[in-house]
Amino acid sequence: MYYRSSNIAARIFDRQISTPAPGTSVHHARRFYENLVPSYTVYEVECPDHSFRKFTDDGQYLISFSRNHQELIVYRPRWLSFSCNDDDCDKHDLPSKARRFDSFFTQLYCVSLASCNELICKDFFLYMDSNQFGLFATSTAQIHDAPAVGGAVQGVPSIEKITFHLLRLEDGEILDRKVFSNDFVNLTHNMGVFLYDDLLAIVSLRYQTIHILQIRDSGNLVHVRAIGEFCREDDELFLNSNAQDISSSDKNKQHQSTENHVENQMHQGQPHMGNSFLSGIKQRLLSFIFQGLWNEESDDTLRMQRLRMKFYFHFQDYVDLIIWKVQFLDRHHLLIKFGSVDGGVSRNADHHPAFVAVYNMDTTEIVSFYQNSADELYLLFEKFCDHFHVTSRNSMYMNFVSSHSNNIHALEQLRSIKDKASNSSQFVKKMLASLPFSCQSLSPSPYFDQSLFRFDDKLISATDRHRQSTDHPIKFILRNYPHSLKFKIKPGPEAGSMDGRAKKISSFLFHPILPFALSIQQTLFLQPSVVNIHFRR
Repeated sequence: MYYRSSNIAARIFDRQISTPAPGTSVHHARRFYENLVPSYTVYEVECPDHSFRKFTDDGQYLISFSRNHQELIVYRPRWLSFSCNDDDCDKHDLPSKARRFDSFFTQLYCVSLASCNELICKDFFLYMDSNQFGLFATSTAQIHDAPAVGGAVQGVPSIEKITFHLLRLEDGEILDRKVFSNDFVNLTHNMGVFLYDDLLAIVSLRYQTIHILQIRDSGNLVHVRAIGEFCREDDELFLNSNAQDISSSDKNKQHQSTENHVENQMHQGQPHMGNSFLSGIKQRLLSFIFQGLWNEESDDTLRMQRLRMKFYFHFQDYVDLIIWKVQFLDRHHLLIKFGSVDGGVSRNADHHPAFVAVYNMDTTEIVSFYQNSADELYLLFEKFCDHFHVTSRNSMYMNFVSSHSNNIHALEQLRSIKDKASNSSQFVKKMLASLPFSCQSLSPSPYFDQSLFRFDDKLISATDRHRQSTDHPIKFILRNYPHSLKFKIKPGPEAGSMDGRAKKISSFLFHPILPFALSIQQTLFLQPSVVNIHFRR
């Protein structure tokens, strides 16, 4: 109880004379955040009219974009400093310059990323903290009724040009670019791209291909492999050489008898064998499902009945599945989400049936396959959630993000929701809808650590999402004794909004280390945002 004293001096003294249990030193150090909180707010800060994206996970940079979505503006956070002649400066109001954005941030540079017909995708940004590289995307407008040509999936929109830009954030130099033409990558909240260490997975929804790229230390984007139509590097070479052998054999048979000649003409009138092939990843999936059902029964009669009901009856449904989303589980395994075409391009795919599969890139095999309402998958999700929230080896800040597999309070909250659910199957489906997780979608701020603070996760959470704004302050209460209110975060003007009819949304950008946060409130009518700065005075 002595260590939990709210007196920070007592905690520092206790740290000097006691040693925490092995493996708990970081958790003990993080308890100091119970004393160091962003308890002071500067409302309606005078700031440039930019779209603020997020702090990088190491806290070195604040990423923002111009309102016309043409330019990237990067800031360095700094602490407000001012002089005071009195002994107790806390009694005085902050100077007028504290209301200015540049008192808290220093602009490092402004870089033009988008061409005249492209716009920056403001919801997309990935950070590689080992090299301090940033990955950004620009694109042209979507074409919703684009014809499905060249193997494209019918019903998936097309974007004439998608460009990924790799920047060194230290100085803003553009190191490399990767362009996708007449394709579709879902860039909303990083959904179509996943970064793990130096490996990058980009999902082409339109052509059903997972592009694996490597980010070199030199800043080059190097194509490693493409998974989709082909799985192994030599698959295409093998199929092309085999097709040439078949073609040569057919030409030789044309010199045979008249009956054979007629028969060959009929054969040549059919579609080419290669055009009827399923993609490599789809063949792997169907083989895994078939083998699993085959091995479930030893009796041949029962085996065939099971295959008819479970495989052949649903064969076309499996064939029609498309890849929605992908994440790395490690450097060798991918978690792939499959579903219908409608669900792949819908803003709310939760209502569409879906499946998840684990794919081994080295062996090109499907390791496991589940429907998104499977109880077995939910149990894995509940017990081993952190294994799905994979982070790069250098992202030490992300190792302490609360989840129901590492935090008893988050687990109790999940089980409370589960107990209240009227339909167990719908609950499981809703929970598993988040798989695969979007890359870098969680804030590592200690103020979202549920072992330290309690808050209303309907209003604010570690997840990077806009939320319905409220005129009431969001309270952060100590999880431990004395369970007192430590600080509040209130978006928007201090006196509240004058227009109660306007729909307002808020976003919260917490610094990953410092007691420092931005709350940004905006309306849907493109009015200037209201930016508040919350910090420890």
